[in-house]
Amino acid sequence: MQDRHTFKFAIVRIVPKVEREEFFNVGVILFCKRTKFLDIKYHIDKAKLIAFTPEIEYEIMNEYLKAWKLICEGNAEGGPIGKLDLSDRFGWLTACRSTVIQSSTTRSGISTNPEKELEDIFNKYVL
Repeated sequence: MQDRHTFKFAIVRIVPKVEREEFFNVGVILFCKRTKFLDIKYHIDKAKLIAFTPEIEYEIMNEYLKAWKLICEGNAEGGPIGKLDLSDRFGWLTACRSTVIQSSTTRSGISTNPEKELEDIFNKYVL
């Protein structure tokens, strides 16, 4: 039997007009301390973004989420946040904020394969 590990995850959302609190899901970020796993999977539905608000450019949102990916990877291009340890990076990315890109509250689970769990959650809540 494979080892089961706890993990935390949050849904990543685009909130085009923060004051209206309307959003749509674009990704999932998942952290598993025991396996040293931190990753984000995202997809922005361009048509949905335009339907919500034509003022926000797809390319800009995509660049922001690419930066989140660099932070998850601990890549130097992720800036100072990318240099923090895994749990601090996860905490920073999932911190409460009132910007166009936000994350849900964190939730937890148990899995033998965090990478598969990320894929499953992404398919369930984003696609």
